[in-house]
This record gives sequence, structure tokens and C-alpha cells, in this order.
Amino acid sequence: MRASHADRERAVDVLKAGFAEGRLPQPEYEQRITRAYQAQTYGELQVLVGDLPQGPVPQVQFTPRPVAPAVPQTFLPVPPRTNSSATGALVCGILGTMVGITAIPAVVLGHKARAEIRRSGEQGDGMAVAGLVLGYLVIGFVALLVAAVVLAVGLS
Repeated sequence: MRASHADRERAVDVLKAGFAEGRLPQPEYEQRITRAYQAQTYGELQVLVGDLPQGPVPQVQFTPRPVAPAVPQTFLPVPPRTNSSATGALVCGILGTMVGITAIPAVVLGHKARAEIRRSGEQGDGMAVAGLVLGYLVIGFVALLVAAVVLAVGLS
């Protein structure tokens, strides 16, 4: 594991204490200090301070996250349902971009789903809104297309 600046400073503090106690001669102290500031990993720092009484620089071990204790399904809250009309609105809205005729059911199901979601607290409001937006866009596009055809026939 790569060493941080704080890890290097801790190793230098151990070396300073070892030098102050007379455990390291001046040339070896200076050499170890230089190597400590150049160290890239914990292993390199441990080699430098491992023979001193303060011990090696504490190595951070990778520990996996604690796994939450398994709770029986009976005691868990029931996840909120997704409104089926919202799912239908989204599917019809997506199909409406390809087929066109399903844009009207997308709008109807979208409004129905949003009313049910407000009343029951179910999930799926985003899907209902997406179905509404796609449905209205397709209806608007078809209306513009029909208006353009009527205008073109009327001018000719």
C-alpha cells in the first residue's frame, strides 16, 4: 500500500526519537531520514524503523466493510410497490415514439398513475411523468404533421 506524507512524518518521528536516545549514529540517522522521505510504500517505511523500540509504523490493513447482520425478512419493512399504471404509461410512451397510436394511452395512463401515486404513496412517479412527456411530444408531433399536410393540400 502506498505511504502518505503523514506516514512518512510518523516514520521520521520514530527515527528522531531513536537518534535522540542514542540508538542510531549520525550517518545512519541521516541516511534513514533521506530514505524515509523517498519511501513510496508502507513496507519501505517499516524496514527503516522496524528495529527501533517504538516499533514499525502502524500498517493500515485492508478490512472489508462489516456486513450487516442478517435480519429475518419478517422484520424488514415492506418495500413500496411501483404503480403498474406508471409502468404502462412509460411503455406506451416509448412505443408511441415508434408506433404513434400508443401516445394517447401513455397520456391517459400517466395521469391515472400520478393520481394513484398521490393517493397510495406508491413509487413510479418518474415513470408516469416520462410516459406523459413522451405521449404529449408524440401527440404534438402528429398534430404538427397533420397541420402541415392540411396546409400543403389547401395551398395546392
